[in-house]
Parts: sequence; C-alpha cells; structure tokens
Amino acid sequence: MKKISNIVVKHYILIFILSLICIIPSVIGMINTKINYDILVYLPDKIDTIKGEKILTNDFGLGAYAFVMIDTKNNNKILKLENNIKKINGVDKTLSLMDILGKDIPIEMVPDKILKKLYKNNETIIMVTFKDSTSSDKTVEAVKKIRKVVGDSNKVSSMTSMVLDTMELSTKEMSLYVCISVLLCLIVLIVATDSFIIPPLLLSNIGLAILYNMGTNIFLGNISYITKAITAILQLGVTTDFSIFLYHKYIDSKKKEKDKFKAMEKAIIETMQSVIGSSLTTFVGFLALCTMDLKLGTDIGLVMSKGVLFGLICVLTVFPSLLLLFDNLINKTSHKNYLPKFEKLKQFSISHQKLILTLFLLLIIPAYYGNTHYKVYYKLDDALPKSLPFHVSNENLSKNFNITSPEIILLDKKISKSEVEEIVEKLNNKKGINMVISPNTLLDDGIKEILPDDIQKLINHKKYQLIIYNSEYEVASNKLNKQIKEIEKIVKKYDKNGIVAGEGALMKDLVEIADHDFKMVNTTSILIIFLVMVVVLQSIGLPIILIITIEFAIFSNLAISYYTNVSLPFIASIVVGTIQLGATIDYAILMSTKYLEERNKKIKKEKAMENTLKETIPSIITSAACFFSATIGVTIITKIDMIGSICTLLSRGALISMIVVIIVLPTLLVLSDSFILKTTKRKKV
Repeated sequence: MKKISNIVVKHYILIFILSLICIIPSVIGMINTKINYDILVYLPDKIDTIKGEKILTNDFGLGAYAFVMIDTKNNNKILKLENNIKKINGVDKTLSLMDILGKDIPIEMVPDKILKKLYKNNETIIMVTFKDSTSSDKTVEAVKKIRKVVGDSNKVSSMTSMVLDTMELSTKEMSLYVCISVLLCLIVLIVATDSFIIPPLLLSNIGLAILYNMGTNIFLGNISYITKAITAILQLGVTTDFSIFLYHKYIDSKKKEKDKFKAMEKAIIETMQSVIGSSLTTFVGFLALCTMDLKLGTDIGLVMSKGVLFGLICVLTVFPSLLLLFDNLINKTSHKNYLPKFEKLKQFSISHQKLILTLFLLLIIPAYYGNTHYKVYYKLDDALPKSLPFHVSNENLSKNFNITSPEIILLDKKISKSEVEEIVEKLNNKKGINMVISPNTLLDDGIKEILPDDIQKLINHKKYQLIIYNSEYEVASNKLNKQIKEIEKIVKKYDKNGIVAGEGALMKDLVEIADHDFKMVNTTSILIIFLVMVVVLQSIGLPIILIITIEFAIFSNLAISYYTNVSLPFIASIVVGTIQLGATIDYAILMSTKYLEERNKKIKKEKAMENTLKETIPSIITSAACFFSATIGVTIITKIDMIGSICTLLSRGALISMIVVIIVLPTLLVLSDSFILKTTKRKKV
C-alpha cells in the first residue's frame, strides 16, 4: 500500500494528464457501444421460443413484423403503398388481402373467416416482415421510414415500434435527469464538505470513473438501455462516499503533517485500508446479478461491478492528484461545515434501545409479508406512456381487427395435412382464440400455385410449415400464459420438436425465468456478500447482524409498494434488493468496524457506541443523501416506469437503509456484543 501511495503522490501530475487523455478512447468506446432497447433479446438461447424466433427470422423473414392499418377502398392505392414500403431498406415482404386477390382470384374464393379478419369498415391491414430481428438497427430504421411513408405513426403496430419509441424517449430524458442528479448531489456535497471547490472536484473525479466505465462497455459488445440509464446514476451514488472518505483523511493528515505530499500518502494508505473491504462487498453484490438466467442481470451486474472498480481506482489515483493540484484553491474557498452534529439523533439511538428493539421485532412481520406479496407486472409496454405511437397503434389494431396476441406455430414439414387440420380444429375450439390460419390446409393446391411469390415462400418451405393464430388475451397475462402452455401440449403431441413462437410465447418464458431469477439472485447475493464479509471482517457473528439489518431495510422498502398498492415492473423486483444490499452494506460496515475499534480500546459498549455514532453519523447521512439525490432525479424526470421504479426504490431504499443503520443497527450491535466479540478473530476485549 505504501508503494502505491508513494507512486500516486510522486507522479500526481502525470496521473492527471493520463486521466484526461483516457477521456478520448472512453468517449469513442461509449459512442460505439450498441444500446439494446428490447428486453426479450436477453432471454437464454437454449429455450424453444428463442430457437423459434431464429427460425422465423432466418428461414421465413418473420422474426420481426409489423401491421400497417390502411383506411381506403382503393386497391391500387394499397398496392402502391405496399410497393413503396417494399423499397425501404430492411423490409423483406409485404402481405395484404390485395396480394391474395390480385387479378385472378375472386373475393368469393377467400374464406369468410379470413376476409372478416383482414377487411373491416373500409380498413384493411398490410403485414410487413423484416430481414433482421425486432431490435436490430436496420429494422428500427425501417419502421421509422414506414411511419413516414404511411404518414401516421399511430397506424404502424409492431414490437419494433415499441423499441423505437423507447429509444427516442430514453435518449430524450437521459441528459436531463443526469444533470438534475448531479445538481442535487452538488448541493448535498456543498453542505457536507468545508470547501466550495471540493464538490466540483469530487464530481469531476466520479465523472471520469463513469466515463471510463461506459467507454469500456464496448468490450461487452452492447448493453441494455436500462443499464445505460441507471449505471451513471448508481455509480455516482455508490462511489461518492469513497471520495469523501479520502478527502476527510487528507484533511486530518494535514493537521499532523505540514507537507501536503506526506499527508496525501498517509490519506491514501488509510483510505485503502478502510474502503477496499467495503467496496469488495459492493463489487461482488453487483456480480451476483450475473447468476440470473435472464442475461439482462449479467448486463447490469458486469457494468455496475466494473463501475465500482473504476470508482475505487479513480479515488485512489485521480482524486488525490486533483486534491494536490488544487490544494491552494481548496484552502481559499473553505467555508464552515453546514452539516449539523445530529446530537439528538445520536442520543435517541443510545437512550431508547428497548423501544427500538421492540419496534424492530414488531415491524419485521409486516415488512416480510409486504416484501413477499407486492404486485409485479411483466407486460413491457405497461412501463411506457400510453400516449406513445406504438401504444395507440396496438390499441387500434386490437379494437378494429381484434388482433391482440398473434402467435406462430412451427411444425415439421412431414406432419400430414390431416394432423395439421386436427391441430387447427383444437385451436379453434380453444377459448380466447379468435383466428387460426394454416395456409397449407385452408388454400387449395390450385390457388397456391397462382399466389404471389412472397406468400409462396411462406407456404412451401422445405423443413417447416406454419400455423398462425391470434389470441384475445393480452401479452404477459396469466390467461395467455396458461393458454400458451395448453397449446404447447397440443403441438408436442403431434410434433415433439414443434415450437410455439411469438411475443406472447416469449413473454411467457420471461415470466417463468424472472420468477426463478428473483428467488435465486437474492439468495446468491446474500450468500456471496456474507462470505466476503466473513473474510474481510474476520468474523462470523458480525456479518450475520449486518445482513439481518440490511435485509430488514430491503424488506421494508419493497413492502411499501405492497401497502401503497403499487405494481412494480418485474426487473425492478429482481435487481433492487441486490443493488440496495450491495450499495448500502457500506454504511453498516462503516459503523460496525468503528464500533469494534472502540471496543478494542477497552471502552464499555455503551460509550463505544456513543463514540461510534458521533464519528459515523455524518458520513452515513452524507453518503445516503448523495445516493438519494442521484436516484431521485431520475424518478422525478423519467416517464419510463422500468427505469423510474428502480430509481424510486433505490432512492427510498437509501433513506430507509440510512435510518435502519443509524437507529436499529446500534441497538443490535450493543445487544449482540458478546456474540460478536466471541465470533470475531483478534477482537477480544
């Protein structure tokens, strides 16, 4: 540690210059990192629905499709519009009732059940298929151009439309809520520090760490828009306390050492000794998200853990350089510390231990119950404003053509016509299914021969045949998920390799995987963080107390959603517990290690706790306030509930964790004093 601190101090100007140079590749990397706006791409490749999507994309050009609603009686106008859409780069095929009719097939030959579905009140639909997947850049750009060709964004319904609207809304919001978060953190830091120049220096240091983190995402290939949206905010909130700790150590060292360079060396060593252990728990806490089957967890986990690492490196290298460079300016802009002493809060924690313990035991039950019973939703478009064009078009499609959840069944080409007819009959008899189309059974061979080439390709595939059906049930609803499971059983009876594909089937798998991930990731994160704390703190008893304390804070946070009847997006319910655990365990470690230091001085436990609270309350409140400020800005601004809910829970969680650590943890530490000391290595009184 001494060697590292010596190198940093000796070469602080070089480090500062290198930190500025590194901005260039970081910006290039950040700009060139692809952002995913489709959550479904993070489903594991091994599941049937993803295999089906790949077959539909590669073999049929149906991996991504859109429905364009046209209000006209003029067949030529529809065909002209189709031709214009076909010219758009990325479009594969266009299919409509007019393609089926052409000049040679009289309308009487089209089955009534199909005609009724595709032509209503002088309005018909054009199905557009794309060469690439739903969220590919080509498909997104193609949908943009289709909206321009049609002249009404509300007439183009597709999953890609949702991806496009999410992308545009997220891009529009992000710079605004980052600015608000930085401004709020700046205010907190001005109050919490004793120099007006320290907050800008501290935020500049964290800004560089965020930039390095975002720039190195290029090595991951791509990240999700959720990861991009919350990473900078969380990194700001999580690593601010590292910088504050170093600054305080530097100021303390300067009181004893006249030479600022020697003072900084000492500050770096003390900071390394204190924050490496707590940052390690945060680091592995985020890595626990990588155990999720839904690869979005790996996406968030890797980027956030990488962010903690960059934050720590910058605190130990770049921030000392900034402090040394601007040392004179720091002294000139000094001001009195506006942060109060919190004497009443300290006295309350010490004087009311019986009351605190009683309330803690009473609140555990409703906290646990609320934590296990809050509502979760999985429908991705529910996380977005109803006014967006894709929402309006989906409602119009459902209202006018009763197309709510179109799904596609992939069957082996060898399955006989009679067996396919049996499947179709069973589907038609299923409650909630209002349309079943099987081109190979509905159309005579003579008609098939004169159909356009685009339709011929869908019917005459070498390996597969299709059945297209529409469900009246909404995507991600319990009714649709149950229906898809029943249909899968029917399909597997005739073809063991048959696949039910489509958005509804993908969402059904997402629900099942998310439920499994929720149970697994929370257990994994607790176990990993517990083991790390055992090693770092060299204790068995202390990690148990700390985990109980923070888990109570997490339960209380999520329970509020239940008691306020707020439904959370599924991803928030999975990741928030782990992030809150990893991000706020630092508060608990700070207090508990200080308490043990006091006890090792042969000080009685009550007095040791009094000294501990006096020393740690300002740091904990400052850290929690920064975390709250960083996340509440997003909550205020964003209209994307997938992001807003995560940040609402984290901002609220920061405050709850702060209160629990300051009020509840001291009581648990004092009451468990003998147990902790007996199970902690080299900590005997």
